[in-house]
Amino acid sequence: MKLYYAPGACSLSPHIALREAGLPFTMEKVDLRAKATETGADYKAINPRGYVPALQLEDGRVVAEGPIIVQMIADLAPEKALAPGLGTAERYELMDWLAFISTELHKGFSPFFNPAVNDEAKASFKDRLMLRLAYISDALGDKPYLMGDEFSVADGYLFTVLRWARGFKFELGSNLDAYFDRVSARPAVKAALEAEGLLAAA
Repeated sequence: MKLYYAPGACSLSPHIALREAGLPFTMEKVDLRAKATETGADYKAINPRGYVPALQLEDGRVVAEGPIIVQMIADLAPEKALAPGLGTAERYELMDWLAFISTELHKGFSPFFNPAVNDEAKASFKDRLMLRLAYISDALGDKPYLMGDEFSVADGYLFTVLRWARGFKFELGSNLDAYFDRVSARPAVKAALEAEGLLAAA
């Protein structure tokens, strides 16, 4: 498998999942502005959507949406318990978290990466995001991870988004700060950050 990624982008989530799963894979960095990979390939020819992540499978097929990619990775290494079994109530809970992170958090950060969005608008978007983060903090409670005692692919995705929140100086509160540090300390997470040149900025 080959993961197409941009350092620190949402592709960090499947990158973490791959390392947690212990699956063999290669990586190829993408210049998102030029839509070209580090080997000079036309990225739009690989993934017509033009953004990361994209995971190219052994048969050449490409999967291009993060919440689907991480579940596929988890299902390829069931012994790692990165996702509950298909068809279980717990799997639907995981899918619920992945959808929430994707739609209510991930997309909510888009204005912060857009220099055309003014500070007043960003303040409004931040207020909305802070409400969502407060909800997650309450739902997390005293559990080590979103799904309970065990790390799941939803945690890798949430960690990725919390990195952005910290980068934009959001005050996460003690509970999410402790959660962030707990996820940061995982060897697979450290390895993914190091591979993307992000370890010092974790």
